[in-house]
Amino acid sequence: MQFLDEYQGMVASAITKYVFKDKPEELYAPMNYIISHGGKRLRPMMVLMACEMFDGDLKKALKPALAIEFFHNFTLIHDDIMDEAPLRRGKATIHTLHGINTGILSGDALMFKALKFFENLEPNLYKACMRVFIHTGLLLCEGQQYDINFETQEEVTFNDYIRMITYKTGVLSASSFEIGALIAGADFKDAKAIFNFGKHVGIAFQIMDDYLDVFGNQEQFGKKHAGDIYENKKTVLYLLAKEHATEEERKELEFWYSKKTDNVDKVYSVEKIFRRTKVDEKTLHLIQEHNELAQQYLNKIGVSDEKKKPFIELANYLLRRES
Repeated sequence: MQFLDEYQGMVASAITKYVFKDKPEELYAPMNYIISHGGKRLRPMMVLMACEMFDGDLKKALKPALAIEFFHNFTLIHDDIMDEAPLRRGKATIHTLHGINTGILSGDALMFKALKFFENLEPNLYKACMRVFIHTGLLLCEGQQYDINFETQEEVTFNDYIRMITYKTGVLSASSFEIGALIAGADFKDAKAIFNFGKHVGIAFQIMDDYLDVFGNQEQFGKKHAGDIYENKKTVLYLLAKEHATEEERKELEFWYSKKTDNVDKVYSVEKIFRRTKVDEKTLHLIQEHNELAQQYLNKIGVSDEKKKPFIELANYLLRRES
């Protein structure tokens, strides 16, 4: 999509402009390392998309967009430490290369660098954006703790799971859109509608991540195959499998998810149950449901259909990720 390429080019140029040259190098080199890997950089682009939707100044939105990207990478560094993940975007994770202590410090420093990118906004807008940004950070921490809890929590409901991914992933996409709208001067109703659009797009994105963890092309995805199964993460795949499994299959799932092991038999057995209960089809249907909810919120926004087209394309793009 050409419009995404244009936004991505803007973000990439800004990141190059603000590359870290501070000392000590041992702290800042890992920060440059993770930022340079890029990824899709969807969230900072969401800031720019929403700003442009409401006829805002993209130059004014660029630093807040970088704040979102730096904050997102801060969360990834800490997530990788907690998950003991060896790879991120197909590259060795920071704590694998530099140790856990440097990983924690580099993540913290990225967070503070992110905050600095809001400094040039006028006082009222700064206050509004920081309110959204800080609330998002707190919800993300809550979502991460729920995710950790689920590993040992015997009963996790579908609503528990949706709350967790909403806090951990959905809200960051939602807030990226809302911050862009606020910078452009959108009214409260439209800013909240684009927030809710982003929330459901973010939920769909995370559910797709869960799907790709097991059913995706791992070389394309850049992560360890079935990492969520190894880590006993009670994703939507697990919850749907339990709901539709036989009693014997449920007991087998519970047996394997009571053990944190790299045993390949665990992955093979769990995947077999996933396929027998057709959770791949059910998960893709759920992704579509959340994209339809996102569309409903988009329809409420008081701008032309032409300005909404990129948002529809973005939502559809998330359904077409490599599998």
